[in-house]
Amino acid sequence: MNPDQFRQPDGFYALPAPAKLNLFLHIIGRRDDGYHLLQSTFQLIDRCDTIELRVRDDGQLVHLNPIPGIAPESDLCIRAARLLQEQTGCRLGMSLRIRKILPMGGGVGGGSSDAATVLLALNRLWNLNLSRQMLMDWGVRLGADVPFFLFGRTAFVEGIGERMTEVPSLDQWFVVLHPRVHVPTPEIFCDERLTRNTPPLIVRVLNSAATKNDLQAVASRKFPLIQKHLDWLGQFGEARMTGSGSCVFAKFASQDAANQVISQLPDEMTGFIARSLSQHQLYEFAD
Repeated sequence: MNPDQFRQPDGFYALPAPAKLNLFLHIIGRRDDGYHLLQSTFQLIDRCDTIELRVRDDGQLVHLNPIPGIAPESDLCIRAARLLQEQTGCRLGMSLRIRKILPMGGGVGGGSSDAATVLLALNRLWNLNLSRQMLMDWGVRLGADVPFFLFGRTAFVEGIGERMTEVPSLDQWFVVLHPRVHVPTPEIFCDERLTRNTPPLIVRVLNSAATKNDLQAVASRKFPLIQKHLDWLGQFGEARMTGSGSCVFAKFASQDAANQVISQLPDEMTGFIARSLSQHQLYEFAD
């Protein structure tokens, strides 16, 4: 894939950072170090942030529109670029802008996807030619979801999120609602009411197995607005929370069916429709 297809007249590359949905999320145990053992299917969707970057020759990493309240040096995208510099000795830098539409604290992996897009883009634009596996091994230092976005395909995820098996991606549409609450993931995982003993699944029975999101009951009790959105969307199909929330979604077979639902969305709710992606748009930026 030629990066020039993403190049803009001002020399910046405008690169997609897609969201993901957890089609289910089971907590099957807990390690002695406190990390939870999970199983999930991660599905990419075509709702994306846009990462705009331009290569610099001076080695500086400059964030031109940092997110309010987040110091530029703490931003995952800057940390991703710095990680590549440190690991490879590359003396190039970047200027960065982010067009952010994915909700923060929504369970759709926005920050992790942004960081993965930076890693994939700089791998090509800095001519590093790193393998996908190497990027994944380094990316986990930035966040547990980063390796999935580098993996770049629909995956059955296990362990603490580090083990991925590619699974078929169905062509389907989603209505995604965003309750206006920011869910702190550690608070959900630490809740004493969280069940941690769901029986493990094997890949070959995924299509026929009964699944759920084990975090949903805890999150919706703590944040009633999540339950309100689940109840509304549940009128039209099986509604489920993604990740630790707050976003909730339902699957539909066609764009028309999804549009019919979103057209009825109450004024006080926010949502969008999205289509499944079988592969990350920048998949070919790593081998």
